[in-house]
Amino acid sequence: MVYLDYSATTPVNKEVLDSFNKVVMEYPGNANSMHKLGTKSWHLLEEATKQVASLMGVQKEEVIFTSGASEANNLAIMGVVNKYKNRGKHILTTKLEHSSILETLSYLEKEGYKIEYLKLDSNGHVDITDLKKKLKEETVLVTLAQVSSEIGIVQDINKIGEILKDYPKVIFHVDGTQAVGKIPVNLDNVDLYSFSSHKIYGLNGVGALIKKRHIELEPLIHGGKSQTIYRSGTPTHALCASFAKALKLVLENNREKYNHVLKLNQKLRESLETMNEVIINSDIYCIPHILNISIKDIKPETMLHALEESDIYISTKTACSKDSSMSLGIFELTHDKARANSGIRISLSYLTTIDDIDYFLETLKKKIKELSFMKGE
Repeated sequence: MVYLDYSATTPVNKEVLDSFNKVVMEYPGNANSMHKLGTKSWHLLEEATKQVASLMGVQKEEVIFTSGASEANNLAIMGVVNKYKNRGKHILTTKLEHSSILETLSYLEKEGYKIEYLKLDSNGHVDITDLKKKLKEETVLVTLAQVSSEIGIVQDINKIGEILKDYPKVIFHVDGTQAVGKIPVNLDNVDLYSFSSHKIYGLNGVGALIKKRHIELEPLIHGGKSQTIYRSGTPTHALCASFAKALKLVLENNREKYNHVLKLNQKLRESLETMNEVIINSDIYCIPHILNISIKDIKPETMLHALEESDIYISTKTACSKDSSMSLGIFELTHDKARANSGIRISLSYLTTIDDIDYFLETLKKKIKELSFMKGE
């Protein structure tokens, strides 16, 4: 099997799974319970929270565990607009965002909020001049991804955050789901930051929202004591402990892992550039872990299933996207409907091998030839 869909989800690191299993077996108490077993579980949860905070460069009180990045994004956006209703109903974002952001903003638009999309330059980066132009007195939130999940475009969140310091009423939320464990993350100029365990070789069902201390949120989930006042419910201490373990492991030897993925990406690019049927949508400024391409005259779903026949797994868009033929992200970047209708995402990992890439390229050439022949019959 050649797995090239790491941006959708990653395989669980065995050490992470072992950590989860150990906690499940040895810490049976509800972390909210007052007895000895509950207290033992609570202390474990506290240690996991401290570790996540330390690794992310924030304070323990600023970590909110969630069920994943989608919930964290929703908590950030809805928590802000419900808490700061008096500040205004204007929100800035881009068309590159994950569906958990775009769909939430679409809902808010129906509720009377004005959603404006920032212009992007030719490389997909936020146009800073346009950002400054669109910031208003009633702007309450700027929300965007540090790394776009479909194309891999990296936004300069430090620069954007620095600009937003001149607008103290504007809250800056960053979706870091595709950034953590891949590129350096500095949260000095960010108010809210979302990420998830299953993107960093951890278990599904747990994520986090970093909420700086000066920010208040209206909770999405009410119901009593928990790890934080911003999210009620029985703390999932085993998942939280495994998440902390996954974060620690994914950050180890990070430069070495990055360089390995970069070499794989370069090999892919060099070969794909020789194929007349292939157009590369991810430029050299994107993270090497994501390479988005379009294949002329072949539907992405057709190619996905053709590769699947050879035990190769890629994706057409992000796994959470609504069913739609056109990629809004590719169209926003290229203004080419044909490319936007034929996008394929190849996502790499430090676990990917040269042999995986060789087999993928060999098979891709064969499938393009076969499908083009069938189309011409």
